[in-house]
Amino acid sequence: MHKFVIEGGSKLSGSVTPSGNKNEALPALFACLLTDKPVTLKRMSRIGDVLTVCQILNGIGVKTEWLDDETLVMDASKANSHKPDPNLCMKVRASILMLAPLLTRFGKVELALPGGDVIGARRIDTHWEGIEALGGQLSLEKVITGTLKRAVGTEFFLDEPSVTATENLLLMAVRAEGQTILFNAASEPHVGGLCNLFNGMGAKISGIGTNKIIIDGVSELQGTVHTIGPDFMEVGSFLCLGAIGGGKVRVEKVNTDDMRYPLKVLAKLGLNTTSGADWIEIDGTKELKMSKDIGGRVGSVYSGPWPAYPTDLMSVAIVAATQSKGTVIFFEKMFEGRMFFTDNLMRMGANIVLCDPHRIVVTGASQLYSMHMSSPDVRAGMALVMAALVAKGTSEINNIYQIERGYNNIDKKLEALGARIKRTQA
Repeated sequence: MHKFVIEGGSKLSGSVTPSGNKNEALPALFACLLTDKPVTLKRMSRIGDVLTVCQILNGIGVKTEWLDDETLVMDASKANSHKPDPNLCMKVRASILMLAPLLTRFGKVELALPGGDVIGARRIDTHWEGIEALGGQLSLEKVITGTLKRAVGTEFFLDEPSVTATENLLLMAVRAEGQTILFNAASEPHVGGLCNLFNGMGAKISGIGTNKIIIDGVSELQGTVHTIGPDFMEVGSFLCLGAIGGGKVRVEKVNTDDMRYPLKVLAKLGLNTTSGADWIEIDGTKELKMSKDIGGRVGSVYSGPWPAYPTDLMSVAIVAATQSKGTVIFFEKMFEGRMFFTDNLMRMGANIVLCDPHRIVVTGASQLYSMHMSSPDVRAGMALVMAALVAKGTSEINNIYQIERGYNNIDKKLEALGARIKRTQA
């Protein structure tokens, strides 16, 4: 086990490049099960969740080969089992995405319930109903078991625009007989990235980027070379950090279209940026001041399915708000455990009122002070790193495995910006 030791107060400046999108990378790894041809994935980040998924796939006969730090070749031609390691599956939420490809490939599946961040209840009902609508038969006792004689296209309305449910249904529909139409589908950039990967493999998917996705099933898929898109969660994290870091930070090689609404929301907190074709810059030397709603009312930030503000960017925005003058309400609409990490910020000196599991009020700007703490989940962990970097004194953060599940070489990237951070044995 390792920890971060962080000395706060350093000015942060320079440029940084985000890694590939974690939430596109994980379903892309499972997509390889649908072909016997090699699939080459570029801008693949060596984060904890990716390495765990590679272990899971290795365990059922899939060959994985890193050509360099960001290029991974997947070869599932010798995949031989519909029973992935339950202990590994329980480490990552994305393991639920094995349901569809294992059913498609082997006609049966035995899968442990997924793990992942402890941020609240995460339903699998939409996955279940959609897979059964496509022809699968599932049951649940201690594990999920299922069978599939043949997948047949259908029209299916998702009862929630779940990202992973949309991806699971895509993973089955691409090889189903006939046409599938998904209504109320998730439209996040990483869902579009998975669709683009499939089209590169010979699938026929339209409506990419909308909440109505049309899939004309094909009998087989081919190998391809696909580049994972930039992780807009990492982009948002670095922009929030740059805003409170006392210098100028430029995030390069980004898709600025993905950031249109997140930047609009962050501007409410005083985080004003400049951007070019593939970069966004924030000036942390300027004083942050929150804007009010019309009539002088306290502003609010609330999360929701895309294109609303992403729930995964709530934690880092809250830390940025502690350093901005004014008051704001954060309303986390998706997960009832997301806000509980804020007790650490309160102990560090932040002026936060936890109203209920979904809402907090933040008043800034507050001087933060160092503390010893533990990362509860990947996004809250990054938020605590941010808080430690602007706090007075030296902080320690344990359980950094949670952070490194989603952020690749984060200590090295922060050091390059001027942070005093060390990764040591806990």
